Amino acid sequence: MFQDSPIYDRLVAERGDVPALTRREAERVRRELEYVMRPYQSLMAPPAAPERPASPGQGWVPALPPAAPRPY
Repeated sequence: MFQDSPIYDRLVAERGDVPALTRREAERVRRELEYVMRPYQSLMAPPAAPERPASPGQGWVPALPPAAPRPY
C-alpha cells in the first residue's frame, strides 16, 4: 500500500500494521455474523417484490387538479 514510505514503515514497526489488522478483524466479524444470522434468514419472509408503478387500466386514477373555488 505505502511502498517506499519510511514514515509508514516506522509506524508499522512501532504500532503494527493497523490497517491490515483492522481488515482481518472486520472479515472475522463478518464471517461470525453471517454464521449467527443464518438460522434467522430462513425464518424471515422473502424480500418483497419491488412495487410496480401504477399504469392506466390497473386501478390507476390520474390526479385531478385542485378545484377552483365556486362563485356563489
